[in-house]
Amino acid sequence: MALLTPQALSRLLGPWNSGTGPAYRELADVVRLLILDGRIALDTALPSERSLSAVLGVSRTTVTAAYASLRDQGFLSTGQGSRGKTRIPELTPFGPALFGPQPPSTSPPAARSTSTLAAPGLTAPEGLIDLAYSALPASGEVVHRAFAAALTELPALLPGFGYDALGLLPLRQAVADRYTAAGVPTQAGQIMVTSGAQHALTIIIRTLADRQDRILVEHPSYPHALDAIRAARCRPVPVAFAESGWDLLAMESALVQQRPKLAYLVPDFHNPTGMIMPDEQRRRLARAAAASGTVLVADETLRDLNLDGIATTPLAGFSSAVVSIGSLSKSHWGGLRTGWIRASEPMIQRFAAARTTLDLGGPVMEQLAAAHLVRALEEPLPALLRTLRGNRSTLLGLLAEHLPSWQTTPPAGGLSVWCRLPAPISTALTVLAPEFGIRLAAGPRFGIGGAFERNLRLPFTLAPDKLETAVLGLRAAQDRLDAAPQLRRSLTHAPAVAIA
Repeated sequence: MALLTPQALSRLLGPWNSGTGPAYRELADVVRLLILDGRIALDTALPSERSLSAVLGVSRTTVTAAYASLRDQGFLSTGQGSRGKTRIPELTPFGPALFGPQPPSTSPPAARSTSTLAAPGLTAPEGLIDLAYSALPASGEVVHRAFAAALTELPALLPGFGYDALGLLPLRQAVADRYTAAGVPTQAGQIMVTSGAQHALTIIIRTLADRQDRILVEHPSYPHALDAIRAARCRPVPVAFAESGWDLLAMESALVQQRPKLAYLVPDFHNPTGMIMPDEQRRRLARAAAASGTVLVADETLRDLNLDGIATTPLAGFSSAVVSIGSLSKSHWGGLRTGWIRASEPMIQRFAAARTTLDLGGPVMEQLAAAHLVRALEEPLPALLRTLRGNRSTLLGLLAEHLPSWQTTPPAGGLSVWCRLPAPISTALTVLAPEFGIRLAAGPRFGIGGAFERNLRLPFTLAPDKLETAVLGLRAAQDRLDAAPQLRRSLTHAPAVAIA
């Protein structure tokens, strides 16, 4: 269980007391929103009433009443003493926690069809604009040329068995050379080729963590990483972002208190927020992880999509104990299913031994082609970045024009914008969106325990005309929800949508 100090909570609250209502109610409302937005992690013990009242400069009665209100709404557990733990209540479609008390209804909730929501692992039904996937189509000519070259090289490998848990040496050397060029000297023996970044993370967790081990994650985080942690029966320890990015004080506190076995991070154009971690924060984080005995796992799949040209050092440049993950899925094409792990040579050998429980190696043709793509990454990248910059500008402009109540921060890189909605309607929008020709991934998919109902990830990977159609559809969907509050309440729960 994490403990939130009164100073940390005061910093999160900001100027909470506007004087427009009872102080206890304003305090409870702000804390409730911080929990819903993932800024205060679930299962976190709030400060004692006495200590918080002293830091905030209010009476203890005010804090007591605020905590009582949070308990009544289901956002604070009941237990011995005053230090309840944060939680999110189980909501019925007409539950009061998000939308206020509702009169009893004699009619069933409005029916909703899930037939237009793609099944997990499938693309959107024909005719829908798919905004659930933050991925690009293949850089066709470049990928085709790489496979044509690989086909000519394949005969030389046919006399072998074709099994290699580490991966083909030409690809491993090409990846190692890129790390070296980025300022992190790397040998081929420090690289293992995997079938994508998700496969890499699964191998790492299986090797380094046992059931019930804690794994620190950013909050929000990449949904499939959270899935991998849960599948391994490990316990995610979420640390919320601050307004400006990573909250290093909170992360350092979690490392000291929780002593997680691993920490999974996306420091380079974080998915979904698009933020990039400055080098000074990387240095601090590496020191804190070393002190707590935590292995940092850096997901670098978006590192090459640097739209604003911000220079940083890979996280492995600050500690030899960092384990790095990369892939070609975001820079070239998800269909390649080629990724890698960079770590110390002894650690790579451990990963290779553990891998045999999953597979015996990756496809040879794909690895031959990937070696060409990694060595010639600079060829398609400039044109790709220009296109993405234009798409990013288009999407932000459309949102400002048609959905001005949505708050956005231009991402420095990556493939998507993390939007803050004017109300907790993310799931409702996701359920309703197919009726307006759109497929979405709801904000809570990126969090733990139902957080981020006020957020939505929108990729800018589509052409400008499709982005315009999508934003107009989103505006129409929001207008319908605004005009029918009862419909909005009835769409609180939705099936999970596959995303990338």
